[in-house]
Amino acid sequence: MADDPPTLLAVFAHPDDESFRPGGTLALLARRGVRVHLLTATRGESGVCGEPPLCRAEELPTLRERELRCACAALSIAPPRLLDYRDGHLSEADSEKIIAQILAVVRELHPQVMLTFGPEGLSGHPDHIAIGRCAAEAFRRTGQVAALYAVAVPQSLATQLGMTQIRAVPDADITLAVDVSSVWDAKMAAIRCHATQLGTSPILRAPIERQRAFLGTEYFVHKGTRSDVATFLDELRAP
Repeated sequence: MADDPPTLLAVFAHPDDESFRPGGTLALLARRGVRVHLLTATRGESGVCGEPPLCRAEELPTLRERELRCACAALSIAPPRLLDYRDGHLSEADSEKIIAQILAVVRELHPQVMLTFGPEGLSGHPDHIAIGRCAAEAFRRTGQVAALYAVAVPQSLATQLGMTQIRAVPDADITLAVDVSSVWDAKMAAIRCHATQLGTSPILRAPIERQRAFLGTEYFVHKGTRSDVATFLDELRAP
């Protein structure tokens, strides 16, 4: 809708998906006056409780929701919306129900841009693949959203850093690179909000130069469009 304020809807699977890859971009957009909303499909109860543990296993979903809210505040985006599906079982859930829930949020918020995972799921996680597929189908069915983007890692970067666990995409597929150095502190604060999961990410134990190489520029693939006009996300394109 032409009169709606600039709005982005990010659709991800777990608490922390919003921070590690696209967090800097979300913070940059928020600073530019874009309304940034997050829809998270699970509470991440299949994750770890921290090293050392910060809670009991049964307390993890509540704690991870609190961590997610902390991260959204650090990025200056709207509080998250959670769908409460079982972590690790999104591929078994009713995809039509998930699509309908995404479409309901689209009708409410009128985003011009959606952001999610691509078919490779970044790490190949089945939940990432499932939510990305549902978000892409929701985009296909609605006429309200101008563009769909997916988070990605270019093959050259994955090779440079020896990240064999990443399902990278060919460099030629990357359509947008965003330098997030100006919001580095906000992105790292958001990542640190996810205290239970910090020990599972080797990049956070790497030298700062390696962290900057992986986390300091964020990459996206333009997966669909309904307009020839560049979106506000394209305006962040690195020189």
